[in-house]
Amino acid sequence: MAKKDYYETLGVSKNATDAEIKSAFRKKAKEYHPDINKEPGAAEKFKEISEAYGVLSDANKRKQYDQFGPDAFNNSGGTSGFGGFGGFQGGFSDFGGFGFNQDDLEDIFSSFFGGSRKSRGPRAEKGADCLVRLTLTFEEAIFGCEKSFKININEMCHECNGKGGLNPKRCSKCNGTGKTVTQQRTIFGVAQVQTVCSACRGTGEEFSKVCSKCRGEGSIKGEKTINLRVPSGIATGDQLRMSGKGSAGINGGPNGDVYIEFVVKDHPLFERDGRNIILEVPLTITEAILGCTKYIPTITGKTRVEFDAGTQSGEEVKLRGKGIMEEKSGKVGDMILKINVVIPRKLDRKQKSLIKDLDDTDLENSEEFKKFNKYL
Repeated sequence: MAKKDYYETLGVSKNATDAEIKSAFRKKAKEYHPDINKEPGAAEKFKEISEAYGVLSDANKRKQYDQFGPDAFNNSGGTSGFGGFGGFQGGFSDFGGFGFNQDDLEDIFSSFFGGSRKSRGPRAEKGADCLVRLTLTFEEAIFGCEKSFKININEMCHECNGKGGLNPKRCSKCNGTGKTVTQQRTIFGVAQVQTVCSACRGTGEEFSKVCSKCRGEGSIKGEKTINLRVPSGIATGDQLRMSGKGSAGINGGPNGDVYIEFVVKDHPLFERDGRNIILEVPLTITEAILGCTKYIPTITGKTRVEFDAGTQSGEEVKLRGKGIMEEKSGKVGDMILKINVVIPRKLDRKQKSLIKDLDDTDLENSEEFKKFNKYL
């Protein structure tokens, strides 16, 4: 008989790590498991894969195999035990003699049978989260505010304290263990499989009377008012999480969370760029040419700003510290004034006369006109 190469059987190199060996076994075991693969020879191939993993997953046996090959186990009882699978009756603990890690096997076989071989009772589950979209005015967002809103969630039934019934007693189906045991035939024989008791849902208790308020669910739907302090500097798309304000947990699990997503309304005058406030400032032709001092509205009130003579349309003036105070970071933005020199569409007779007088002067003496006129 040809010598067995366990590394070749699993499709790994001799320098493979434990994680690579386990991953290769999981892949091939699932491929050739008789419950999945009905082709002739699949069962025999599955035994070979299991034998190889039994040796290579054990550090001591792998060391012996690397030194002496398969002959290392001819008289040791290490792999010879794979000849008899029919005696497997009591779960995965019977694989101890083959070098398998019990936790690994339970994890691996859970992928075949849809769940763990062992049930540890009802698992506590976190309650459902809730998402709320909250609309703020421009001022509420930049300064912060107090808001209240209502949500519909599942709250714990106080009539039965979330149990779903009254007068608890030991479950008659599972005798209070919360588990039921069934037998399932596998390639190794008949395996005992523990599952959560369907009658008591794993609690080990049944009730003489189902709670009339929650109808056995343990929770009831209700409307809840949430009070929230909105920090300053909130922008559209920002989210806040309110821990434990969502629906009641299951089997003693924690409540879910409430997530608030903000939508901020536009302002008729101000625009926002992060922490900065942007304001378009209109200037007349004479204000732009001669310079001027104007009062400018800001988010905290008006302030006086001086504009230099010759101010051009499109220029920007920065007012430091006049932007938004972001509570989360503690930083303050600036206010950016974008200049818009307004050209009048209609002029009266006097205005037209003044403009014509101005046109008689040499207005094209600037570098901009000289550069342009050079190519005419």
